[in-house]
Amino acid sequence: MQPPAHRHGTRLSDAALAQDGQARLAPLKETKRKPEGVALRVTEIFYSLQGEGRDIGLPTVFVRLTGCNLRCAWCDTEYSFTGGQWMALDAVFAAVEAFPPVKRVCLTGGEPLLQKEHQDLVRALTARGYRVVVETSGSRPVEGALLDPLVCVSMDIKCPSSGEEGSMLWENLGRLAPKDQLKFVIQDERDYAYAREVLSTRAKGVKAEVVFQPVGGTLEGALKIAEWTRRDGLNARVLPQLHKLLWGDAPGH
Repeated sequence: MQPPAHRHGTRLSDAALAQDGQARLAPLKETKRKPEGVALRVTEIFYSLQGEGRDIGLPTVFVRLTGCNLRCAWCDTEYSFTGGQWMALDAVFAAVEAFPPVKRVCLTGGEPLLQKEHQDLVRALTARGYRVVVETSGSRPVEGALLDPLVCVSMDIKCPSSGEEGSMLWENLGRLAPKDQLKFVIQDERDYAYAREVLSTRAKGVKAEVVFQPVGGTLEGALKIAEWTRRDGLNARVLPQLHKLLWGDAPGH
């Protein structure tokens, strides 16, 4: 059975923010209903348009895995932290291939790299000719199948407004290639200044494309960031979240 689509939120609840590390990982430790063999805990699988990054506007199948080790204050997918259902790898493929054959899959979360089986899923998808975008917070190692030329790693750099800027594995920056993208979600000019500093220091020379995106994905937020980047001459792609502009917080997008 395919997991249901969920409605996006606006920011985290106090209860989610208060969870410690053990509580955050608890859903992935509940394995009574986990099938034999390779299986993943999945929150939802749906077909929509890619709303972010270099593939913006392209039809894509999204596989959202359950569980996240971070608690960004403005996160809009708290529903992915818990619940979900265990699905065998073949069942995930069946759900993906039930949609139109666009040959693009976005693996997202939560934090999909928490489940080591993401490697099996990514390898199997690329073997079947899919272009795969893997969205990650940058707090887990980028390695293995994620280095494949057919895989775009879309890695966040957490800015101060997220409350998680101390969670980065900075060594991941050295593993990014021109096929990948480095994303900053920016709430205010303090976040923008942080992003600019990272790009001139830790991320200097990184080959991935840089994407700036406003918290909430709004045109108003994108306009502010656009003015700052124009003022400072930064070489970054500034984008809203297309799916938010088209469908708001409706489920399945």
